[in-house]
Amino acid sequence: MTYLQKMLKKVEAIRKKSIVNILAIESSCDETSVAVVQNGRKVLSNIISSQIEIHRHFGGVVPEVASRNHILNIIPLVEQALTSANLTYDDIDCIGVTQGAGLVGALLVGLTTAKALSYALNKPLIAVNHIKGHIAANYLAFPDLVPPFMCLITSGGHTAIVKVDDYNTLTKIGSTQDDAIGEAFDKVARILGLEYPGGAKIDKISQNVEPTIKFTHQDSLLNSYDISYSGLKTAVINYVHKLEQNSQFVDVPQIAASFQHQAVTMIAEKTVRACVEFGQNKLVLAGGVAANSYLRKTLTNMCKEKEIKLYFPPMEFCTDNAAMIGSVAYYQMLKEPPADLDISALASIEIK
Repeated sequence: MTYLQKMLKKVEAIRKKSIVNILAIESSCDETSVAVVQNGRKVLSNIISSQIEIHRHFGGVVPEVASRNHILNIIPLVEQALTSANLTYDDIDCIGVTQGAGLVGALLVGLTTAKALSYALNKPLIAVNHIKGHIAANYLAFPDLVPPFMCLITSGGHTAIVKVDDYNTLTKIGSTQDDAIGEAFDKVARILGLEYPGGAKIDKISQNVEPTIKFTHQDSLLNSYDISYSGLKTAVINYVHKLEQNSQFVDVPQIAASFQHQAVTMIAEKTVRACVEFGQNKLVLAGGVAANSYLRKTLTNMCKEKEIKLYFPPMEFCTDNAAMIGSVAYYQMLKEPPADLDISALASIEIK
């Protein structure tokens, strides 16, 4: 009997259990995280080792540096997650891991560790889509939240409006045609001289600043659910360069606030419009940019006006973490077969 045949039999038995513990691993970018999640909803432990201070010196994530630090952190974090959950390897039913999207070298550290644990412990391996993980972060925070609902995914690498049909199926309504919103924030922050991570710095210095600058950009996607941040980003960069070339004052807080207003309003308006058109009265916010206070405030006001219930994850679940991966792994295990040991890390992955 092959490994996969054994795991298929294991999963059939696990689906009948009333309590299922998932050991989950996340290493897609610059956070190493290991968690234990019970029945897709209860977080028994969620250990995160962030590399922000390491990469701050470079102004952004350096893939090779990230990979090396994942290697140093991964095994100690596995042990720490089990200890914190007061469990042993024997108590674990499945191993969940991020397969993509992300930095391939970073993903390989988590994926290789998960494969080794799966084989050595004879536990099924569940390969998870990182984007679905961000959506599932809300399941950990809101016991009453069940599909279907509309979701706005906002992260450093992805921006999309999706309809969550059930725990395992998504329908993409619209997405960015170029930069993700998180990328745009980071690039604008860099031109303004703000240190990494740029999105958080823009949010902070924009507090209590009334945006007054209207950056010129062509929005050919106005009537669609797709979005482009390239034009807005370029308009801000050109605006700053023109001021500097003419030795004029660069009002960083005002530029940051005005950029943030346009970037957030563009996607928020389309998302709420999608909720209304598709008859969805629940909207979920997901991804790292879900931590942005202006985005939360804007969507709160828009949703209140349209009588849409808004969910957004607590700060601890906005950034990359293994608990959200454990949640996805549980629901995926209930309906889909486990992964084989020959799966590869995926730099990009389709939203579906």
